[in-house]
Amino acid sequence: MLVVEDEPTIADSVAARLRAEGFAVDVAADGPSAVDRFHEGQPDLVVLDVMLPGFDGLEVCRRIQVDRPVPVLMLTARGDETDLLVGLAVGADDYLTKPFSMRELAARVHVLLRRVERLTAVPTPARQLGDIEINFAERRVRRAGAEVHLTPIEFDLLVHLAGRPRTVLPRERLLAEVWGWADGAGTRTVDSHVKALRRKLGADLIRTVHGVGYALEVPS
Repeated sequence: MLVVEDEPTIADSVAARLRAEGFAVDVAADGPSAVDRFHEGQPDLVVLDVMLPGFDGLEVCRRIQVDRPVPVLMLTARGDETDLLVGLAVGADDYLTKPFSMRELAARVHVLLRRVERLTAVPTPARQLGDIEINFAERRVRRAGAEVHLTPIEFDLLVHLAGRPRTVLPRERLLAEVWGWADGAGTRTVDSHVKALRRKLGADLIRTVHGVGYALEVPS
Protein backbone atom coordinates (compact mmCIF):
# COMPACT_ATOMS: atom_id res chain seq x y z
CA MET A 1 0.00 0.00 0.00
CA LEU A 2 1.26 3.49 -0.84
CA VAL A 3 0.53 6.65 1.21
CA VAL A 4 1.23 9.93 -0.62
CA GLU A 5 1.13 12.93 1.74
CA ASP A 6 3.48 15.90 2.11
CA GLU A 7 2.54 16.73 5.71
CA PRO A 8 4.80 14.47 7.84
CA THR A 9 2.43 14.31 10.82
CA ILE A 10 -0.50 13.16 8.67
CA ALA A 11 1.66 10.79 6.62
CA ASP A 12 3.08 9.15 9.74
CA SER A 13 -0.36 8.82 11.36
CA VAL A 14 -1.95 7.29 8.26
CA ALA A 15 0.96 4.90 7.72
CA ALA A 16 0.94 3.84 11.38
CA ARG A 17 -2.78 3.14 11.36
CA LEU A 18 -2.60 1.11 8.15
CA ARG A 19 0.37 -0.88 9.45
CA ALA A 20 -1.63 -1.58 12.61
CA GLU A 21 -4.34 -2.97 10.31
CA GLY A 22 -1.79 -5.43 8.93
CA PHE A 23 -0.79 -3.69 5.68
CA ALA A 24 2.72 -3.18 4.35
CA VAL A 25 2.99 0.58 3.76
CA ASP A 26 5.34 2.75 1.71
CA VAL A 27 5.26 6.58 1.91
CA ALA A 28 5.95 9.33 -0.64
CA ALA A 29 5.87 13.09 -0.04
CA ASP A 30 5.59 14.59 -3.56
CA GLY A 31 4.17 13.85 -6.98
CA PRO A 32 7.27 12.57 -8.83
CA SER A 33 8.39 10.27 -6.00
CA ALA A 34 4.83 8.94 -5.67
CA VAL A 35 4.81 7.80 -9.29
CA ASP A 36 8.28 6.26 -8.88
CA ARG A 37 7.27 4.41 -5.69
CA PHE A 38 4.14 3.17 -7.40
CA HIS A 39 6.13 1.64 -10.26
CA GLU A 40 8.66 0.12 -7.86
CA GLY A 41 6.27 -1.28 -5.26
CA GLN A 42 3.16 -2.15 -7.31
CA PRO A 43 0.83 -1.42 -4.35
CA ASP A 44 -2.71 -2.81 -4.11
CA LEU A 45 -4.14 0.57 -3.04
CA VAL A 46 -3.00 4.21 -2.92
CA VAL A 47 -3.97 6.80 -0.29
CA LEU A 48 -3.32 10.06 -2.12
CA ASP A 49 -3.35 13.69 -1.00
CA VAL A 50 -4.52 16.23 -3.60
CA MET A 51 -2.11 19.07 -2.77
CA LEU A 52 1.48 17.91 -3.33
CA PRO A 53 4.84 19.42 -4.32
CA GLY A 54 6.17 18.62 -7.78
CA PHE A 55 2.78 17.97 -9.31
CA ASP A 56 -0.52 17.48 -7.59
CA GLY A 57 -2.42 14.34 -6.63
CA LEU A 58 -4.74 14.60 -9.62
CA GLU A 59 -1.76 14.26 -11.96
CA VAL A 60 -0.35 11.41 -9.85
CA CYS A 61 -3.68 9.61 -10.08
CA ARG A 62 -3.87 10.11 -13.84
CA ARG A 63 -0.36 8.73 -14.39
CA ILE A 64 -0.66 5.66 -12.19
CA GLN A 65 -4.08 4.70 -13.55
CA VAL A 66 -2.72 4.70 -17.09
CA ASP A 67 0.07 2.36 -16.01
CA ARG A 68 -1.99 -0.09 -13.94
CA PRO A 69 -5.51 0.55 -12.61
CA VAL A 70 -5.50 0.48 -8.81
CA PRO A 71 -7.96 1.65 -6.12
CA VAL A 72 -7.24 5.23 -4.98
CA LEU A 73 -8.52 6.90 -1.81
CA MET A 74 -8.01 10.63 -2.21
CA LEU A 75 -7.40 13.00 0.71
CA THR A 76 -8.39 16.63 0.23
CA ALA A 77 -8.63 19.82 2.27
CA ARG A 78 -10.86 21.29 -0.40
CA GLY A 79 -14.61 21.34 -0.04
CA ASP A 80 -15.32 22.34 -3.65
CA GLU A 81 -17.44 19.68 -5.33
CA THR A 82 -15.79 20.43 -8.69
CA ASP A 83 -12.38 19.43 -7.34
CA LEU A 84 -13.80 16.21 -5.97
CA LEU A 85 -15.48 15.35 -9.26
CA VAL A 86 -12.22 16.00 -11.12
CA GLY A 87 -10.50 13.56 -8.79
CA LEU A 88 -13.12 10.91 -9.46
CA ALA A 89 -12.86 11.56 -13.20
CA VAL A 90 -9.10 10.85 -13.28
CA GLY A 91 -9.52 7.54 -11.47
CA ALA A 92 -10.02 8.06 -7.74
CA ASP A 93 -12.46 5.61 -6.17
CA ASP A 94 -13.28 7.41 -2.94
CA TYR A 95 -12.27 10.52 -1.01
CA LEU A 96 -11.97 11.87 2.51
CA THR A 97 -12.03 15.57 3.38
CA LYS A 98 -9.54 16.73 6.01
CA PRO A 99 -9.72 16.55 8.95
CA PHE A 100 -10.76 12.90 9.09
CA SER A 101 -10.59 10.13 11.67
CA MET A 102 -8.10 7.30 11.25
CA ARG A 103 -10.91 4.90 12.04
CA GLU A 104 -12.91 6.15 9.06
CA LEU A 105 -9.85 6.02 6.80
CA ALA A 106 -9.17 2.40 7.75
CA ALA A 107 -12.83 1.51 7.16
CA ARG A 108 -12.78 3.10 3.69
CA VAL A 109 -9.58 1.22 2.80
CA HIS A 110 -11.12 -2.11 3.81
CA VAL A 111 -14.28 -1.38 1.79
CA LEU A 112 -12.26 -0.63 -1.34
CA LEU A 113 -10.17 -3.78 -1.00
CA ARG A 114 -13.21 -5.98 -0.31
CA ARG A 115 -14.93 -4.61 -3.39
CA VAL A 116 -11.96 -5.48 -5.59
CA GLU A 117 -11.65 -8.95 -4.06
CA ARG A 118 -15.35 -9.63 -4.49
CA LEU A 119 -15.40 -8.67 -8.15
CA THR A 120 -12.18 -10.49 -9.04
CA ALA A 121 -13.59 -13.63 -7.41
CA VAL A 122 -16.45 -13.85 -9.93
CA PRO A 123 -16.33 -17.46 -11.21
CA THR A 124 -17.29 -16.58 -14.80
CA PRO A 125 -14.05 -15.63 -16.59
CA ALA A 126 -15.72 -13.30 -19.08
CA ARG A 127 -19.09 -12.01 -20.24
CA GLN A 128 -20.25 -10.81 -23.64
CA LEU A 129 -22.90 -8.08 -23.89
CA GLY A 130 -23.44 -7.22 -27.53
CA ASP A 131 -20.07 -6.04 -28.80
CA ILE A 132 -18.76 -5.45 -25.28
CA GLU A 133 -16.62 -8.16 -23.66
CA ILE A 134 -15.95 -7.96 -19.91
CA ASN A 135 -13.06 -10.13 -18.73
CA PHE A 136 -13.49 -10.49 -14.97
CA ALA A 137 -10.25 -12.34 -14.28
CA GLU A 138 -8.07 -9.82 -16.13
CA ARG A 139 -10.28 -6.80 -15.33
CA ARG A 140 -10.25 -5.80 -18.98
CA VAL A 141 -13.00 -4.49 -21.24
CA ARG A 142 -13.16 -4.56 -25.03
CA ARG A 143 -15.71 -3.07 -27.38
CA ALA A 144 -15.79 -4.31 -30.95
CA GLY A 145 -12.45 -6.01 -30.26
CA ALA A 146 -10.66 -2.84 -29.13
CA GLU A 147 -9.51 -2.62 -25.53
CA VAL A 148 -10.99 0.25 -23.51
CA HIS A 149 -9.10 1.53 -20.47
CA LEU A 150 -11.33 1.85 -17.39
CA THR A 151 -10.39 2.94 -13.90
CA PRO A 152 -11.03 0.38 -11.13
CA ILE A 153 -14.26 2.03 -10.01
CA GLU A 154 -15.51 2.41 -13.60
CA PHE A 155 -14.87 -1.30 -14.16
CA ASP A 156 -16.69 -2.24 -10.95
CA LEU A 157 -19.67 -0.03 -11.81
CA LEU A 158 -19.88 -1.57 -15.29
CA VAL A 159 -19.75 -5.09 -13.83
CA HIS A 160 -22.50 -4.23 -11.38
CA LEU A 161 -24.78 -2.81 -14.06
CA ALA A 162 -23.96 -5.70 -16.41
CA GLY A 163 -25.04 -8.18 -13.74
CA ARG A 164 -28.60 -6.89 -14.13
CA PRO A 165 -28.93 -5.69 -17.75
CA ARG A 166 -31.98 -3.52 -18.53
CA THR A 167 -32.78 -3.35 -14.78
CA VAL A 168 -32.96 0.14 -13.31
CA LEU A 169 -30.64 0.42 -10.30
CA PRO A 170 -31.17 3.45 -8.02
CA ARG A 171 -28.21 5.72 -7.38
CA GLU A 172 -28.40 5.04 -3.64
CA ARG A 173 -28.20 1.29 -4.26
CA LEU A 174 -25.20 1.69 -6.55
CA LEU A 175 -23.45 3.81 -3.92
CA ALA A 176 -24.08 1.15 -1.28
CA GLU A 177 -23.17 -1.89 -3.39
CA VAL A 178 -20.30 -0.53 -5.52
CA TRP A 179 -18.77 2.14 -3.28
CA GLY A 180 -19.85 0.75 0.08
CA TRP A 181 -21.40 4.06 1.13
CA ALA A 182 -24.34 3.26 3.39
CA ASP A 183 -25.70 6.77 3.92
CA GLY A 184 -26.78 7.37 0.32
CA ALA A 185 -24.95 10.70 0.14
CA GLY A 186 -22.88 11.66 -2.88
CA THR A 187 -25.11 10.61 -5.77
CA ARG A 188 -23.17 13.00 -8.01
CA THR A 189 -20.32 10.51 -7.69
CA VAL A 190 -22.42 7.92 -9.53
CA ASP A 191 -23.40 10.46 -12.20
CA SER A 192 -19.75 11.36 -12.80
CA HIS A 193 -18.70 7.73 -13.33
CA VAL A 194 -21.67 6.94 -15.55
CA LYS A 195 -20.69 9.93 -17.70
CA ALA A 196 -17.14 8.52 -17.94
CA LEU A 197 -18.43 5.08 -18.99
CA ARG A 198 -20.60 6.63 -21.69
CA ARG A 199 -17.64 8.62 -22.99
CA LYS A 200 -15.44 5.52 -23.19
CA LEU A 201 -17.95 2.85 -24.25
CA GLY A 202 -20.67 4.78 -26.05
CA ALA A 203 -23.51 7.09 -25.14
CA ASP A 204 -26.02 4.32 -25.88
CA LEU A 205 -24.67 2.00 -23.18
CA ILE A 206 -26.41 3.28 -20.04
CA ARG A 207 -29.98 4.59 -19.88
CA THR A 208 -30.91 7.29 -17.37
CA VAL A 209 -34.19 7.00 -15.51
CA HIS A 210 -34.60 10.52 -14.18
CA GLY A 211 -35.10 10.74 -10.45
CA VAL A 212 -34.30 7.05 -10.00
CA GLY A 213 -31.04 5.71 -11.41
CA TYR A 214 -29.45 3.89 -14.33
CA ALA A 215 -29.86 0.75 -16.42
CA LEU A 216 -27.41 -0.93 -18.80
CA GLU A 217 -28.77 -1.43 -22.30
CA VAL A 218 -27.21 -4.41 -24.09
CA PRO A 219 -25.57 -3.06 -27.30
CA SER A 220 -26.60 -4.62 -30.58
